[in-house]
Amino acid sequence: MTRILVTMLCVALSGLALSGPALAAGDGHGAPASDPAKDAAMRAIAARDAPKEPTAQDFVAGKDLAKDPAKTGYCATIADAAADARFAWQKEQLAALEKQVEERIRRLEEKRAEYEAAVQRRKEFLAKADESVVAVYAKMRADAAALQLTNMPEDNAAAILVKLNARTASAVLAEMEASRAASLARKMAEAGRRKDNERS
Repeated sequence: MTRILVTMLCVALSGLALSGPALAAGDGHGAPASDPAKDAAMRAIAARDAPKEPTAQDFVAGKDLAKDPAKTGYCATIADAAADARFAWQKEQLAALEKQVEERIRRLEEKRAEYEAAVQRRKEFLAKADESVVAVYAKMRADAAALQLTNMPEDNAAAILVKLNARTASAVLAEMEASRAASLARKMAEAGRRKDNERS
């Protein structure tokens, strides 16, 4: 920028020297003639020496802080403290979330234990009920038990016959129709095979 201004000033001065006769002659009324180059050079020098007003870009770039060392020192001083405070706050938040997760896990474990206990009680109840039903059929006459089991679903009837002793079960099957007895015997055989597979 300085070189440009110096060049423009030299050009203006050269033009002034070359136009000496014109300046001496004037415009015919006694006033010296104006030189555009000289005027431009003078305006450039005035613009260069004029005080520069701060712009928004200066504030964004932080030049105003550079002019005030106190502000720069304060920001630099509290930067570490602010980072530590933010880290401590984040740590507290994570600890609180961890406690919430642990509490929910504890509640889920309690619900699971209650559910398992309820399932176990149901299994025990059903086992006792099956034993009671089997005991009832074991004490019935063969013809009466056959009539009851004939009107019962095959799976239930076969399950009861499997739990009866062999003599009682054969007597009950003998009182049934041949097709019904054969179907129940097939179910009983399948149930026996499943038990053998489970054991093996």
